[in-house]
Amino acid sequence: MRLSRSFAFLLLSVALFSGVQLALAVAHIHVMGLPEYSVLIPVVASALLPLRQTMIVGLFNLTAVIAIYGTLRQDIGYASQITVIMALAVALGISLAVCRVRIAGSRRLNRLMIARERLMLLSEASDRVGSTLNVARTAEELAEAAVHRFADHAAVDLFDCVLQGEEPSLGPRRGEITLRRTAWQSALAVPPGTARSGAAVTYCPGSVPALSLMTGAPMRVEITDTGDAACWPVDAVGTDTHAPHSALAVPLRARGATLGAALFTRSRGRDPFDADDVLLAQEIGARAAVCVDNARRYTSERNTSLALQRSLLPQVVPKHPAVEAATRYMPADSRAGVGGDWYDVIPLSGARVALVVGDVVGHGLHASATMGRLRAAVRTLADIDLPPDELLTHLDDLVIQRRMVRDHAQEGSRDVGADYGEVGATCLYMIYDPVSRRCTAARAGHPAPALVRPGSQAERMDIPAGPPLGVGGLPFETVELHLPEGSLLALYTDGLIESPVHSRDEGFKRLQKSLSQPMPSLEELCDHVLDAVDDDRSRDDAALVIARTQQLDSRHVATWDLSDDLAAVARARNLASLQLADWDLQESTFTTEVVVSELVTNAIRYGGGPVQLRLIRQDTLICEVSDGSNTAPHLRRARVFDEGGRGLFIVAQLAERWGTRQRFDGKTIWAELGLEA
Repeated sequence: MRLSRSFAFLLLSVALFSGVQLALAVAHIHVMGLPEYSVLIPVVASALLPLRQTMIVGLFNLTAVIAIYGTLRQDIGYASQITVIMALAVALGISLAVCRVRIAGSRRLNRLMIARERLMLLSEASDRVGSTLNVARTAEELAEAAVHRFADHAAVDLFDCVLQGEEPSLGPRRGEITLRRTAWQSALAVPPGTARSGAAVTYCPGSVPALSLMTGAPMRVEITDTGDAACWPVDAVGTDTHAPHSALAVPLRARGATLGAALFTRSRGRDPFDADDVLLAQEIGARAAVCVDNARRYTSERNTSLALQRSLLPQVVPKHPAVEAATRYMPADSRAGVGGDWYDVIPLSGARVALVVGDVVGHGLHASATMGRLRAAVRTLADIDLPPDELLTHLDDLVIQRRMVRDHAQEGSRDVGADYGEVGATCLYMIYDPVSRRCTAARAGHPAPALVRPGSQAERMDIPAGPPLGVGGLPFETVELHLPEGSLLALYTDGLIESPVHSRDEGFKRLQKSLSQPMPSLEELCDHVLDAVDDDRSRDDAALVIARTQQLDSRHVATWDLSDDLAAVARARNLASLQLADWDLQESTFTTEVVVSELVTNAIRYGGGPVQLRLIRQDTLICEVSDGSNTAPHLRRARVFDEGGRGLFIVAQLAERWGTRQRFDGKTIWAELGLEA
């Protein structure tokens, strides 16, 4: 009786445990079959016994029942033996069913977890790739996102034209395809000789990467020898577990153009790439290709704007007797694009020079085009020798007219999204005379220049700011300073001293400190200033002009005061002749005497006193005659029977250039004569 109860208790325990296993298996199947409860899969999986333990429990049940059956077989009847065998079969069937369900559930769980991991990888790659508009950086982000979680080695190869912002064209290719390894990442140690970033990579005809590029479809392959690994992120195949054994090539295509290829390899310690990996890599490559193409288009537009900007700026700073100058232009490295900063060094009459810097509002092609217009206008106005305040007034009127044209065009445009750009600018205009060493300057809302006198520290020049160009209705003030020879003038735009890191005042202090340090040349001084001041070029571009003033002494300049009597014409010719002999320029005597005679005669007849004659010797011989009249002469062609009117015509024929310069107390007529060898 006791034996039957023990046996019945054993059978009940086996059946109860098997029933619990069966219930857990049913719950597992139910949860696995409901997509809306897929987030509970890890919880259910942790609550269930692991697969290995389930099999161990089932085998323990079977062993226990067989052992008990063998012990009690002599003491029970035939009917009980049949019952035990049936219970054993039921328990064994339940255990086998539970194990089979658990094996299928574990496989499905693994597939779901792998799919979840791939979705997370795809989401992470979408977030990380394309954070900048730099082609190389975008390729690096793609390689970084793929390494570790998807592949052991990753490389991104792009055509050189893509890196330069040009439109790629794969076209029919039968031979080798050469690309540039733009990005390379590895999670494992790689053998020497592997092609890293920046190296040229050649795809041999018939290779998997070459076929992938030509067909536009991803391709996977098992690497079996060294020859198969010629184009992959790891160039050599070894016998250790880190050697690649599975590779995947994904072409990077966007908007119908092939930009390059992304290559991935896995070592022998990981499963090879399967069909799902190909689909995942294709999706990541498609999204990354769009980001690369966006960066390429931005690079193309930026290169266009930068080329336009640099073509509108002076290509070479001309040598000038008034100053020794060095210039720099630093474009902004940001999504805003190239700005409208500009500079210029303009030769003026009388060996003088004009130094100009300006900054146009906005960025991009509109700002560059506006900058070109303003620079051309400044050169035109400077050519008629306007003083700084009058020049800025005319420039202000030009900007106002340009703004009115823009507003009118926007009102009449049918294109709602048309962008005509902002119209506004700041400007600093400065004239330096090497004979008198006087500097005359005015500014329109522009930062004041820095001045370094010989033996002194840098200081800010006190020039009234004036309104920015385009405001209108407000005057500009001119300041005149007497500068010693060898003084340094630093003209710049606000992008040089302003940054997110420090304020404008802190930037100017850095500029003062860097300018106060002596350098062997102005070129080195410009580089030193940029290194000391320019710590963030991501927001705005900057222009810099550094000029060292020079003086023309009595060895190069001769000045005489003349009476307002026509008899002074002969004296002027004699003085000029003697001075040319002193300068050893006798070959130019006749031409100079004719020009001096005509200019002095016109000044005495039509201008009035006081009359002054000045000769300046440089690369050319400059003849200047000043009088007290503000009436400017006009060149005209004399008729056959006219007694006068030929003086300026003769001067224009003999001189390389001639013109009139207004002064507060009269005018100056000048002519530049070429020196004969």
